[in-house]
Amino acid sequence: MRLLQRARSSSVRAAVLGACLLVPVAACTSPEPAEAPAPAPTTETAGPAGAVPAGLEEFYAQPLTWGECAPYATSDDVRSAFGSNDLQCARLTVPLDYTKPRGDTITIGVLRHKAAATSNRVGSLVINPGGPGASGMSAAAGLASQVGDTELGERFDLVGFDPRGIGASEPEVTCLTDAERDEQRAEDLEADGSPAGVARQDAESKDFGAKCAERTRFGTDMLANLGTRDVVKDMDVLRSALGEEKLTYLGYSYGTRIGYTYAEAFPGNVRAMVLDGALDPNQDEVESLVAQGQGFGTAFNDFAKWCAAQRNCALGTNPGAATQAFQNLVRPLIDNPVRLGDGRELSYDDATLGAIQALYSQQLWQPLNAGLNELRTGQGATLMALADQYNERDSSGHYANTQDAFTAIRCVDDPPVTDRAEVLEAENRYDQVAPFLDDGRPNGAALDACAFWPVPNTSEPHEPNVEGVPPVLVISTTNDPATPYQAGVNLAKAMKGSLLTFEGTQHTVFLQGIPCVDDIGTAYLVDGDLPAEGTRCTSQ
Repeated sequence: MRLLQRARSSSVRAAVLGACLLVPVAACTSPEPAEAPAPAPTTETAGPAGAVPAGLEEFYAQPLTWGECAPYATSDDVRSAFGSNDLQCARLTVPLDYTKPRGDTITIGVLRHKAAATSNRVGSLVINPGGPGASGMSAAAGLASQVGDTELGERFDLVGFDPRGIGASEPEVTCLTDAERDEQRAEDLEADGSPAGVARQDAESKDFGAKCAERTRFGTDMLANLGTRDVVKDMDVLRSALGEEKLTYLGYSYGTRIGYTYAEAFPGNVRAMVLDGALDPNQDEVESLVAQGQGFGTAFNDFAKWCAAQRNCALGTNPGAATQAFQNLVRPLIDNPVRLGDGRELSYDDATLGAIQALYSQQLWQPLNAGLNELRTGQGATLMALADQYNERDSSGHYANTQDAFTAIRCVDDPPVTDRAEVLEAENRYDQVAPFLDDGRPNGAALDACAFWPVPNTSEPHEPNVEGVPPVLVISTTNDPATPYQAGVNLAKAMKGSLLTFEGTQHTVFLQGIPCVDDIGTAYLVDGDLPAEGTRCTSQ
């Protein structure tokens, strides 16, 4: 298990670091495109609203021109989700570098589903689904189809934005071509922990950063101003342009970091925040990785218990032997990958990444079992499909830029890990807490891309100073595989907020069909009502 070598799409590190959540589970169903003609674009000037930092008046007062969303789509799947005439999209202009507001500018893609009611509308609910690197526009489009006729959809405009460098925002972070990413996923460089193998991995990590700087517009200037520090400033410009004096926010997974960072930067501009699937603000990169590894280990054990009760469990009827059974299935792929019908090969990395993708939600446990049963017969299409889902690779072979952005954002959000002894120790600890992912090979000490990143980090873990921020609602799931339960406990304490516990095994839960959670979250967002201390919800 080599978790700190590179932030790349096929590595386990990419699967767990930052607790990547592409969209909430309930938001995965895309609405069918509407056949009626799209309405003509309309320009609205709602700002400036609330506090406006000196020198940024032009940005905070800018009008937004709302039109159809199809032109903002970055893939066929997204184009389908954006096809509804109930959705409107616009571009928000922000400074590339907030210390140089008269310098270069970039644009942020924004999507809106307007509140069904007008007489008792509360305002805009701004949404981020996590990542880092996931599309808030896609998440808002999916949520609109799920909750548009609920009290939340009636009282709030649902607003999603693609953070700078991501999706429809321009320019986007670009590091690898589609062919290069396919090639990287097929490689098994991480198998070689020898000095020569580590040197090759280091070289690849360094090359990745160089390609990001070369292929992204504005180069290192863009990379240096890509992190959460700058995303929350964009979100405050958006708040004002939407005409909101204070922000109402829903953040999932890494989106919780955006939330608590915004609260620290703009404490007087917060109305309400739901933070679901929290990152611990005090944890450094290594501790976060190991804690997440433990979360995935627990989720795998829960999957094994579920699987053992099925008639055709690929791992057998004894949950205690499931780890060994899983290793027996996937480890042979290290030397003998499975060739697929499309000419690609299912590697060890992709098989384990497919398993990790499925552990995010119990809805994917059945496909995981099916994929493992396929592997028993020398087939790998289902596991590859799960890995492709995580990597956002569509049927044409095109990748969203999520993984490139993931690495670029993480590398400026946290100090790099450059101590090889620390890397090796963390890898050994990870194998202990997530033994199903132990590949059986000696661990090496290769560094990841962040150790060679061409610009310095702009923030670091710390407890946010949220003096003056109204109480927030933190939701934490007991067996969340990607953001462990204790992280939510710690964030609620740091934010002086209220903790809602959900007893289950999945990553995030709000607006995913659990009435207890949805009712409490909605009551808070609409009226500011917080649950009693110690409140717990179950799926029953």
